Amino acid sequence: MQRWNSLGEVPARFGPSVVTLGNFDGMHRGHQYLIEQVVLRAKELGAKAVAVTFDPHPAVVHRPERKGIQLQPLSDRLESMAAIGLDAALVVPYNLEFSRLTPAQFAQDYLVDALGAVEVIVGRDVHFGADNGGDLDTMTDLGAALGFAVTAINDQGDPEDVGRSRWSSTSARQALDHGDATQANRILGRPHRVTGEVVHGDGRGRSLGFPTANLGGQVTGLIPRDGVYAGFLIRTDLAPGAADRVLPAAISVGLNPTFSGRERRVEAYALGRDDLELYGEMVAVDFVARLRHTLAFTSQQALITQMHDDAAAASRVLFARPALI
Repeated sequence: MQRWNSLGEVPARFGPSVVTLGNFDGMHRGHQYLIEQVVLRAKELGAKAVAVTFDPHPAVVHRPERKGIQLQPLSDRLESMAAIGLDAALVVPYNLEFSRLTPAQFAQDYLVDALGAVEVIVGRDVHFGADNGGDLDTMTDLGAALGFAVTAINDQGDPEDVGRSRWSSTSARQALDHGDATQANRILGRPHRVTGEVVHGDGRGRSLGFPTANLGGQVTGLIPRDGVYAGFLIRTDLAPGAADRVLPAAISVGLNPTFSGRERRVEAYALGRDDLELYGEMVAVDFVARLRHTLAFTSQQALITQMHDDAAAASRVLFARPALI
């Protein structure tokens, strides 16, 4: 998949193309369906399948206090798009100047002049242009004026769970904020992931018989609610299929109240392993299910007993179901 980081990088006379646009945060199952429709339609028309997306997330530009709300980094979003079969992605540097473009300017400059769009496929809740002033009706009118068709995709959700809301980035964030990794993963179609470098911690885990990989530095991905989770520790520097690349794990998120911790951490214990030296490695942590909320213990022995229970519970969860990795 080609990646362009500005209008200037799009090849001259590119097109024809079938285009979609959005933030695609989390690349959840609704996003996946939308991209699949773009790819299929492009093949029918003999055109290129293209997504226009934005970085950073517009919400962070307009409301800086919301930094850290993104479910996943841009690189993971683009990887998911490429896996579905998209030909190209135009990553628009989102800033206040861009945010002032009218819907008509955006459609002319990006969809028509740059990408040669013959069809635009969007969700019914699409908004674009200054103050999000453009909607589906606006896009349809612009398509009629500028020469591209517009197709609207209905909201997608779990057909076996009618009572749930549609698949959306917002519902996935809400589930993670409540510690419901199972529901978040149902929306995403895969385990939710955070990524970071393994850094030195306090060393208490090793002394207690449960050495943990502590994520530090620039941790990417939305960190879920404090608690203990079953999941996987993935050594991303190792090749897919390599031994010890994917390790079943018990994961702790929180402040470590037993030892009066003040820094919120993500720590992963690879089940049954005390021989790993991971310092300096970039790793990913996939959250499969929440086991319990955070507890403070009155003694070290009580903590060790609970850690044994957590490891056993994580093992039961992980080996009782197929892993989505």
